[in-house]
Amino acid sequence: MAHPEPSASSEEQLARILSSLTEDKAEDIVQIDLRGKSAIGDYMVICTGRSSRQVASIATKLVDKLKTELNRPSRIEGKDAGDWVLIDTGDVIVHVFRPEVREFYQLEKMWMPADQQALTAQPS
Repeated sequence: MAHPEPSASSEEQLARILSSLTEDKAEDIVQIDLRGKSAIGDYMVICTGRSSRQVASIATKLVDKLKTELNRPSRIEGKDAGDWVLIDTGDVIVHVFRPEVREFYQLEKMWMPADQQALTAQPS
């Protein structure tokens, strides 16, 4: 290896992210395995916060925990508006949405395999 990598594997990051989101009362947490499907990361996590304030709080706490507990710096975008926050650890992409914004973008439909979508889809 030419340069040292942070010690946490993508699986360790994912476990800590899911734990943090649960602790901070994020709702409708969905995990999507991207390994072998995309170069953007190994996993994508999508969740909902009830308000702009909660979305920003969930994101801030998550970034802080990843830095202090896993020595993993993250890029964060969209926190000031609080409608949709993107957190990029390099291995895991996390989207935290307000409910209306999540419904509008429907990222699960774009990234989740069809067989998993069928399990979470509501009859229309």
